[in-house]
Amino acid sequence: MKKKPSVDIVILSYKPDDRFLRLIQMLKKQTLSPERIIVINTEKKYFDYSEKLKKLSGVELHNISEKEFNHGESRNLGAALSEAEFIIFMTQDAVPLDTELTLELLKPMEDPIVAVSYARQLPAKSAGEIERYNRSFNYPDGDRLKTDRDFKELGIKTIFCSDVCACYRAALFDDMGGFVRTDFNEDMIYGYQVIKKGYGIYYASKAKVIHSHEYNFIQQFKRNITLGASQGLHPEVFKGLKSEGEGKRLVKGCISHLLRKRKPWLIPVFILHCGARYSGFLLGKYLFPLFSKKQSV
Repeated sequence: MKKKPSVDIVILSYKPDDRFLRLIQMLKKQTLSPERIIVINTEKKYFDYSEKLKKLSGVELHNISEKEFNHGESRNLGAALSEAEFIIFMTQDAVPLDTELTLELLKPMEDPIVAVSYARQLPAKSAGEIERYNRSFNYPDGDRLKTDRDFKELGIKTIFCSDVCACYRAALFDDMGGFVRTDFNEDMIYGYQVIKKGYGIYYASKAKVIHSHEYNFIQQFKRNITLGASQGLHPEVFKGLKSEGEGKRLVKGCISHLLRKRKPWLIPVFILHCGARYSGFLLGKYLFPLFSKKQSV
């Protein structure tokens, strides 16, 4: 009889809302049950679910300060607490669509070449048409294994992965030294490293979570400053992997989508969002690394 793989879930949380409880409830219902659910929470005073979590077996709460938080090392802390063969990293607002999420994420791991598998993100019922297209663009139907042979065809999408919901081989993760200290793109930086080592990243489209955002222009601008900065600070990963081509493809595709849906009035809104994204990205990519180097001199 085949041994059941052991898996732990590591969730980062900060001022979680009720989606967090729905996430925990769905994880407890999984066909392939996690051994432990490890919650790394930033700022205890913002956490309102301590008493409810105490009633759930296998759920652990670990508090850190806001100064201690960053996307890479906070996840490393959760991984260090795990003793499972596989670790699934999730965010507090990604709710499994069904009870097969963990099972579908672990299926690709039967192939030893797969270092990471990541889930498909579906829009919430309340998501607008633009966000719905964004999700379908980045998370289409259909599985795919990505290796170093795909750089020519996929470019930056070769290393695309999302820790909103992604599964990692614990032993390999430890051997690779975990994530780098960064405020964004820890998943793609790690993805680049494992692909260069001969491993692959697997998009498991049957593993599904509900996860979408409705950012305003300012939020989008600020988010993309951080995105651009993470790329600018890691030229060893991103210098030869341009993302502008993907951006153009997204713009053309979304405009066509809005016309097909007979919602042309959303096109100016989408264009403004694109402007906020691109200007924030350029600012972060080219100015922040320069400022950071000056500060470190």
